[in-house]
Amino acid sequence: MAADVLNVTAARPHRAGLKLWLKRLHLWLGLSVGLVFALIALSGSVLALQEPLLRRTHPALTGHVPPSPAQQAQVLARIAHEWAPRGLRAADLPDAALPVWQLYFDNGTRRYLDPATGELLLTRGASRDVLLILRNWHTHLLAGRTGENLLGVLGGIALGLLVSGLVLWWPARGRLRAHLRPYAQPPVRRWLTWHRSLGALTLPLLLLVTLTGTLMVYHGATRRGLEAAFGRGTVAAPPGPVARRDAPVPWAALLAAAQSALPRAALSRISFGRADDATVVVRAHAPGEWNATGRSMIWLDPYMPRVLAVRDASAGDTAARIDGMIYPLHAGTVGGWAYRGVVIACGVLPAFFVTTGFLFWRARTRRRR
Repeated sequence: MAADVLNVTAARPHRAGLKLWLKRLHLWLGLSVGLVFALIALSGSVLALQEPLLRRTHPALTGHVPPSPAQQAQVLARIAHEWAPRGLRAADLPDAALPVWQLYFDNGTRRYLDPATGELLLTRGASRDVLLILRNWHTHLLAGRTGENLLGVLGGIALGLLVSGLVLWWPARGRLRAHLRPYAQPPVRRWLTWHRSLGALTLPLLLLVTLTGTLMVYHGATRRGLEAAFGRGTVAAPPGPVARRDAPVPWAALLAAAQSALPRAALSRISFGRADDATVVVRAHAPGEWNATGRSMIWLDPYMPRVLAVRDASAGDTAARIDGMIYPLHAGTVGGWAYRGVVIACGVLPAFFVTTGFLFWRARTRRRR
């Protein structure tokens, strides 16, 4: 009995020392790395509103009538002739959210065309457009692949801050209400209780948004982990390359073939092939997919035209379906405006925690002096 008492007594200073070390680590990482993470998160809140902001700042992109199938074919022929040789990567078909053609280029530029005629309406430069600059910051820290790798490290540290905050907040039995109660005075207690109370209440949502963003950085490892956990089903592999030849592409028949391959899906994006491969790849949004663009794929020989391979994401295995949920959960593109509002709030909260953490540290330092 005496030995047990001595062991408990010895363990208490050890636990107190670990908690003090964790408090210091949480504070200084929060005031340094947390500040960078807060700026990344704030840019994510703005990007969650990028579609309405784009329509608001560029009225020329709104008010258009969806093109007919014949008009789609004509515009696609014009796009392939005028823009494909100039670094075009893919083109989004007009839809209800953005009723114009949206063209993606290798250098990050985006161009928007009239849905019926293909006339140029707007060009957004990657280094001049505020939303594109924010997107580059949010996904690559303005530093390409190096920035993306650093972003993954920051995401891991941010997850550590959230978990350590939970450990530091965790109340003793019967103290839950007291630990959730915010105080107005004195300043040290005010900033501490606001910081930890709101952090505890919003922790599940913050973990969700932060974790999904980090998983996207390590997409390959994420997919392998999901396949190890849930198994890997049969996935249609991309077909071999199609040699380019000097022949017209019957775009109307090509779109009809793509639609026939997935009759219930909405065609969303077209990739025009590479210099060494003329294969046209169409992305589609099948019923049940969370990703707004869709992750279903149709590979086509543009000259025949004929379908070479089809991948229906809505019929994929469990690992593929979970993988397809990660981006929509992070970006707030699923669940309507209610969940989008949650994602926007989660982007603002890190700045709140950095601010209240700094004010708590300053008030405590002043009191000690």
